[in-house]
Amino acid sequence: MRSLVFFIALFCCLSATAQRPRDTIFSAKLNADRTFTVSLPLSYGQTKDKKYPLLLLLDGEYLFDIFDGNFAFGNYWDDLPEVIIVGIDQNKENQREADCMMNQEGLPEETGAAFFEFIGAELLPALEKQYRLSPFRIIAGHNITAGFMNLFLYKEDPLFSGYISMGAEFGEQMMERIPVMLKTAKKPIFYYHSSADGDLKHNLKGIQTLDGNIKTILNSNINYRYDEFKGASHYSLVAYSVPNAIYHIFSSYQPISKTEFDEKLVKLESGYVDYLVKKYETINKAYGAKMAIRITDFKAVEAAILKNKAYAEFEKLAALSRKAYPKSMLSAYHMGMFYEKTGDFKKALKAYQAGFSLDAIGDLTKDFIVEKVEEMKQGASAKKAAAAEPEPTPTETTEPAKEEQPATEKP
Repeated sequence: MRSLVFFIALFCCLSATAQRPRDTIFSAKLNADRTFTVSLPLSYGQTKDKKYPLLLLLDGEYLFDIFDGNFAFGNYWDDLPEVIIVGIDQNKENQREADCMMNQEGLPEETGAAFFEFIGAELLPALEKQYRLSPFRIIAGHNITAGFMNLFLYKEDPLFSGYISMGAEFGEQMMERIPVMLKTAKKPIFYYHSSADGDLKHNLKGIQTLDGNIKTILNSNINYRYDEFKGASHYSLVAYSVPNAIYHIFSSYQPISKTEFDEKLVKLESGYVDYLVKKYETINKAYGAKMAIRITDFKAVEAAILKNKAYAEFEKLAALSRKAYPKSMLSAYHMGMFYEKTGDFKKALKAYQAGFSLDAIGDLTKDFIVEKVEEMKQGASAKKAAAAEPEPTPTETTEPAKEEQPATEKP
């Protein structure tokens, strides 16, 4: 299993070798230029209005490729959204140590305070001005940068919605402060952190303490996960953490899986269409995105309706598909299913025929509609013939005449 994880990580890194723009910004807070790398989604130049979540990477030089590769792989299968990734260079002349300077109370000081202000007051506004960013932002780091990034949680309105902390080195009192801030969060916060049994001992103690403290929090806005990897080191834990972290943060984004279908959707007694609507409301609220309902998710709800014979819900599903894909034949198909399953073949025929003038979508083609139309014609004809056939009238019943026996002569 471990070798498979490394193979996937290596594959993702190799697949992310395309050139990426590098940029430099002058920081008045730091009185220096800071360089960063940007990865834009493939669709960025094809759309003008779409906005994308931001992933900001500290330790950008060595974290960039593995995050970029994993997102490219996950987005290919529609498990993860497209994101804009920005990696800050920090590994030159002990720059990361200066950037993450904190006092004994675990608060930023001197160059650490300046770097903190650089991200919030200079870098993020510059990125928002240059790129189309959604409100959903994630920050990630490793070792001291993982500890430092938690300082953004201390704000009353945190700048980031997602936090990926790998093998963190925490400052004093941070293990107690972080849970307090998470407990009072009024907006959804996704928090992931990890360690390994081969991690640095002084880091591991603080990580485990924080895990225990966070698990006592009762706040529905907190989406939390902690992983401790067996047989991994302080450095190799990154390869394990990245896919787990981003799939945790975007768990609600993913299409309805077989597990979700079997364990949640199909077990409902009713409300299959409502389940789908709520799922996408959650996606839009959590990630600040306006996402069209996937065709595969429509098909999952359709399957649940058929399995539970809740045919009346097809009418509600038709209204939803008409809103989502008004130019496609999906809504006509759902209305046809509603009438067909409720026994009105004449109306089903008209509904399916209405799909001819609309666009095909997914595996719903005009050839398929032709087949449904022929089925409805046959069904309507059979129903009409059955209605026209006269019913037998009741008659008096008499006992059948006894069969006459041949006469026999007496001897």
